Amino acid sequence: MTIDPTAAGTVTDEAASASARQSLSTDAARNLATTTKTPPQMQGISSRWLLKVLPWVQVNGGTYRVNRRLSFVVGDGKLTFSNIGDRVSVVPEELAELPLLHEFDDAETLAALAGRCEQREYSAGEVIVEAGAAAEYAVLIAHGKVSRRIQGKYGNEGRLGLLADRDFFGDEGLVGEAGTWAYTARAETRVIALLLPRRAVEETAASSPRLAEQVLAYQTRKAIPHNRSGEAEIEVAAGHAGEADLPRTFADYELNPREYQLSVAQTVLRVHTRVADLYNQPMNQVEQQLKLTIEALRERQEHELVNNREFGLLHSADMRQRVQTHSGPPTPDDLDELLSRRRETKVLLAHPKAIAAFARQCTKAGIYPAGVEFLGHRVPAWRDVPLLPCNKIPIASDHTTSILAMRLGEDNQGVVGLHQTGIPDEYQPSLSVRFMGINEQAVMSYLVSAYYSAAVLVPDALGVLENVELMQNGG
Repeated sequence: MTIDPTAAGTVTDEAASASARQSLSTDAARNLATTTKTPPQMQGISSRWLLKVLPWVQVNGGTYRVNRRLSFVVGDGKLTFSNIGDRVSVVPEELAELPLLHEFDDAETLAALAGRCEQREYSAGEVIVEAGAAAEYAVLIAHGKVSRRIQGKYGNEGRLGLLADRDFFGDEGLVGEAGTWAYTARAETRVIALLLPRRAVEETAASSPRLAEQVLAYQTRKAIPHNRSGEAEIEVAAGHAGEADLPRTFADYELNPREYQLSVAQTVLRVHTRVADLYNQPMNQVEQQLKLTIEALRERQEHELVNNREFGLLHSADMRQRVQTHSGPPTPDDLDELLSRRRETKVLLAHPKAIAAFARQCTKAGIYPAGVEFLGHRVPAWRDVPLLPCNKIPIASDHTTSILAMRLGEDNQGVVGLHQTGIPDEYQPSLSVRFMGINEQAVMSYLVSAYYSAAVLVPDALGVLENVELMQNGG
């Protein structure tokens, strides 16, 4: 028999160590001791502020209809462009986003109008249109940022707002009486734009009866009285002298109100019966598995409430409520403009990196905003509006993101969350855990389902600050 000298040496050492010990070793003692342990931990759990702040509305029947007053503000969306080399063109069908061409589907006519657009390029600081000059074209912005400025009463220049990629302006001058520009538009960065001339619309309409009808219908809609929000006017008389005839009126409604259907996030949790039977102390394995699964499902729920293309907040914001940053990073002026677009903004939601970028800009300006107490937490704030972190707001490849501003609640005509409680096998509100049986491999299955959606009751309840740059100077 061959003896391994290395193994022999090891045995000899262990024996010597055991004979030298005067008490039981800790390694041996652990075999008889109960280990103190934690429940399973999960790094992917975030604060999920959006789920906490949304007022949740019970949706019986799974559908929520938002009835609004009839509005005549139409076709104020975004354009889409294509390019071959440095030649840029607007996708013809996208011209239907212009109020004048809203729902106009004559592809041949739209292609003719797109072909009449003239490409222009402007360097930073260059004037695109001058206040007082003849308004002879609409400006379609393919790339870059454009500011609109107006002369103040006392000679000072004020900025009306900032437009960026896929926006447009000046379309109101394409038909009707010829007018002049009420403001000066200036390129803040290098700008690539397409100009759609007024004469192109007139000449195309002369040869296209359908376009002529579209123009007439648009002018008729514009002539209908409406308020500053674009809603059908409710006529009211005011005063106390004389016996004036009172106006006759009614509040008209949208004929096709939007309906929100509850969405669902689901997964199947599987647990082997052997695990549930033999390894169930001191912690219930099924309960711990279910806890982690629900956390992951809630994370996905918040992600969908922000990013879903049907009802996600980033996609539900009205185009008139989308604000561009003045210089790139989020500044106090940017958040002031975002807040000014609505009454009673209750919360601001931003990616944690966007909150850090805003803090840097405040520090640079010598401003140190105080936080506020909100739902038992001390959080950053601007103008006493809580600025809450939400890591579900995406960061684009160019290191830009968005900041959301919301008014909340049905009574306040704000943003609401939608769910349905009282569903079968309900485990949490609007979340069910349904036992699906045991298969031939002795594996138990549970169907975990969460039902939810979100609705914006009126357009100004939700605003978005877009193109928020996160990079530091030199970064």
